[in-house]
Amino acid sequence: MVEFIFALVIMAFGSVVMIAIGVYQIKSTDPVGFYTGEKPLKKEQLTDVKAYNKKHGWMWITYGIAIISAFLISSFLGGIGSAVLLIGVIVGALPVMMWYHAKLKKEYMR
Repeated sequence: MVEFIFALVIMAFGSVVMIAIGVYQIKSTDPVGFYTGEKPLKKEQLTDVKAYNKKHGWMWITYGIAIISAFLISSFLGGIGSAVLLIGVIVGALPVMMWYHAKLKKEYMR
């Protein structure tokens, strides 16, 4: 039980960080980045900064929710399947997020 609570606290913290990034991005008035070292676009480079930030922010919020959901589901499943699910969501979502970030840049760049 102690292991579950410890893991839950860690996963919840990670999820809250991702959700907080999303909320920050939604509220930002300047274009947001993807935190890969790539410089964020400038306002002049985008057709709609607010829509770009909103979609980018929801991407991060969805990631945070997916992490905590996968943890809770995997806790009830047990076994190797639970580890595959959890790692699949945490690691597997990153290429999808990178693709979506590129899609948003392409969609909103002038």
